[in-house]
Amino acid sequence: MSEQELKLHVPTASRQAVLREVKQREATRIRLHAMYFDTPERELARARIAVRLRQEGSDWVQTLKMPGADAISRIEMNHPRPGPVLDLSVYAGTDVEGPLSAIKGELGLRYETDVQRLLRKIRTRFGTVELAYDTGILRAGALELPISELEFELVSGRPAAIFAAARGWQQRHALILDPRSKSERGDALAQLANRLAEVDAAAGDDHEARRAQAIAQFWSPRGASSVKLRDDMTPPQAMGAIAAECLDQVCRNAAVLAEVDTEGVYRAGNSEHVHQLRVGVRRLRSAWKLFDGWTAPVPDALLQGVRTHFAAFGANRDQDVLNETVAPALLRAGMPVIPMEAAPPDEDAQTIAGGQAFQAWLLTLLEWSLDVPPVQPDTDSQTIANGTPSDAAPEPAIRLEGGVAGPIVKPTIIPMLTPEPEPQHLHKLLARRLHRWHDKVADQGTHFAALDIPARHDLRKRGKRLRYGLSFAESLLPASKLRGYRKLLSRVQDVLGEINDLAMAKDYYQSCTATHPQAWFALGWISARLDELVVEAQQAFDDLARSKPFWK
Repeated sequence: MSEQELKLHVPTASRQAVLREVKQREATRIRLHAMYFDTPERELARARIAVRLRQEGSDWVQTLKMPGADAISRIEMNHPRPGPVLDLSVYAGTDVEGPLSAIKGELGLRYETDVQRLLRKIRTRFGTVELAYDTGILRAGALELPISELEFELVSGRPAAIFAAARGWQQRHALILDPRSKSERGDALAQLANRLAEVDAAAGDDHEARRAQAIAQFWSPRGASSVKLRDDMTPPQAMGAIAAECLDQVCRNAAVLAEVDTEGVYRAGNSEHVHQLRVGVRRLRSAWKLFDGWTAPVPDALLQGVRTHFAAFGANRDQDVLNETVAPALLRAGMPVIPMEAAPPDEDAQTIAGGQAFQAWLLTLLEWSLDVPPVQPDTDSQTIANGTPSDAAPEPAIRLEGGVAGPIVKPTIIPMLTPEPEPQHLHKLLARRLHRWHDKVADQGTHFAALDIPARHDLRKRGKRLRYGLSFAESLLPASKLRGYRKLLSRVQDVLGEINDLAMAKDYYQSCTATHPQAWFALGWISARLDELVVEAQQAFDDLARSKPFWK
């Protein structure tokens, strides 16, 4: 069977208030102890299958879960068991028989969860939702992670019921959207436990450093992943698939920044999480541009939110680039130390990522991405019920003929089958638009050296949009033609990125010259480097303009 659910993390500061609100209505308490199984080579996890045995009070249930059609859907198969006995024979003749039969390794216990769950029903105007508040631990070997989450599962009605319920709880209690399931977190924790065991067994002088590296890698930033499109997809379907991947990148980096796993224990979020979060947002904006006119307009609330939050994270990113990239390069070049750092942004990245405004925007974006609306027909070009164009005056139903008034009936005939419009192949739509984007970037780029700073910044954004748009469409385009073009486009972006970072740093050091004369060193070095980069950028754009077309 398929289920639809949404999970929100409950921060420490909100747990007592959440507990009180859950208990305001009649709630059922149950202890859940689950054991998850896989092979040493993680064959089930790689097939995106989770198999568990769970004790629910005095009962045992065997469950298999797989991803469903979208971000809130799961395929779930439950089988009552007489005890803690895993029986794979119950999947014979089902859709998962093939993947399970292909397993070569021996199944064994990989990780466990021990949870206290409070259950109650919530009714909304869209349907009924079951609310589950889970608190406890996830354990793999000697490692543990806290579990503190609210799950909203649709019982009846429309998926809008999940979001209606979740949105209110999120706003009241500053909850955080976390796309990871317990099984995903558990599998990652089991991998970390194995790596740490290997590090401990090897010992050596760098033992602690290797342990620290393995732990940091557990919360490594989530980069962009490829999107597989089909040529028979409609633009709304393709936009939904792309938006889901972009949102996943944003949410996972935001969850680390907001310390979902590490609150009060370990600061896992860093500048690269901020960077990858912003990449996810920028990719989403590029997708909106790519599909502009092929889907219904993006809601104003989403557009306004993306501008506000992107700028807020951008202030953090600018400071990170200055402190971690530009300043060290200047010191290596011989700049005397300036005993100050750039003023911190109004809000740090952790506060923004866990903030109610940003998290509410993520929920709205998730709901929109699940069912991207198509372009609405142009009513001016449609006919009204009697076949008359909507902008023309209808003919009168009664008119005089030969001095005699009488009704003149004009029948409307509706055909048995409405002719279907000629299907538009997705790859042709995308290729044509990307071709136009390429022409604009290449034409403007051939004059790069003569452009002023605002025009260069605008060109950089166009180049990024082209690069991301190409990545979305690459599964539909000839790989042999894409390889070389993508390399040329990446070179353009690398040079423009450094130019942008140095231009930002130049403004900062310019503001320091009155109180710190050594900032003049920075300005001289930056200016010289910018002159070099302009030459490199011009060459990169010239090479791009001469590249072979990928769209044919």
